[in-house]
Amino acid sequence: MGSVRRSPRTIGRPKIEATWDARYRDSNGHQRTKTFKRQADAKAFIATTDADVLRGEWVNPSSGKILLENWIEDWWPSTTNLRRSTRVRDRGYIDRYLLPSFSGYRLDTITHTVVQNWVVALTDRGLAPSTVKLAYGLMKKILETAVDTGLIRSSPCRKISLPKIEHEEMRFLDPMQVELLARSINQQYRVLILVGCYGGLRIGELAGLRLCRINFLKGTVEIAEIADETSGLLTYGPPKTRASRRIVSLPHSVMKELQDYVKEMEDPDGVVFTAPHGGGLRVNSWRRRFWLPAIKAAGLEPLRPHDMRHTAVAIWIAAGASNLEVARRAGHTSTSFTLDRYGHLFPAADEALRERLDALIANVPNSSKKQDV
Repeated sequence: MGSVRRSPRTIGRPKIEATWDARYRDSNGHQRTKTFKRQADAKAFIATTDADVLRGEWVNPSSGKILLENWIEDWWPSTTNLRRSTRVRDRGYIDRYLLPSFSGYRLDTITHTVVQNWVVALTDRGLAPSTVKLAYGLMKKILETAVDTGLIRSSPCRKISLPKIEHEEMRFLDPMQVELLARSINQQYRVLILVGCYGGLRIGELAGLRLCRINFLKGTVEIAEIADETSGLLTYGPPKTRASRRIVSLPHSVMKELQDYVKEMEDPDGVVFTAPHGGGLRVNSWRRRFWLPAIKAAGLEPLRPHDMRHTAVAIWIAAGASNLEVARRAGHTSTSFTLDRYGHLFPAADEALRERLDALIANVPNSSKKQDV
């Protein structure tokens, strides 16, 4: 147990204000001393410290003196399990938004107020709420790892007020508009449009789709790889989440066009949708060369490639798909996310279901009429 005593250097020296030494042993058994001006503060410190040592939660006070920028460089190598594009993005956020704002800050000087003021400053700079949220998420991860490592006792990233992210207005195409877009784009990519608008694949999933993932007998495609282009390097890897790896059925007409499209392909591991002269499809270049001219010619501007995915979800719901079916087909991690993004579309589908139920009931003999015996 720790103890408190008057500092020897102040005993018998009335001109020197008394101070109090709080003496304790850390979790390694080493003797430590901390000096206070008030005896009450020293006793409170000892009570807290003894409890921390017993619980195994004691943190060396000198550990928190590490500069944040030095801790980030120690922490950064542990992020190798991230997708390459995610690491590049995170490194950019650290260099642009964290390091300039926290240069010279020690870990133990970063308080809740400091973090909150930083979030407000980023918002005042005009950064998008999603950007601020991502930057804060990185800061939170970095400081929580510092807690896990024993450098600081607790993270200040708790109950931080973040800017609200307003859901962007989603754009949906109807089947007639889908066909118009498919006719307007370079015909090498007509089938890509159909698979995207009826299968709900993300553009990276379309670019990563391989021939061996198509089951023509069952009329399905399996999403098992995605294409990722970062710093000019095109790579292929697994989907980001377990839910994103899924099997999606396609309408018979779309599957027929897909089958005709790949009939001359021989390599089962080859990607289905390629660059104009072969090789992997680079999405940014494809968007500029083919997508933008097509939506302009079709009169569908503004429209993003990701809106093909929104279109697919809207069409599924209009066709009577349940929330669970939509979540599974889209690869959402939860049905609550599906309802949050697309819940406003379900009432129309529910009304259509009611009409179908009315049609079924209309064919049932009126049970209220007395039957002849």
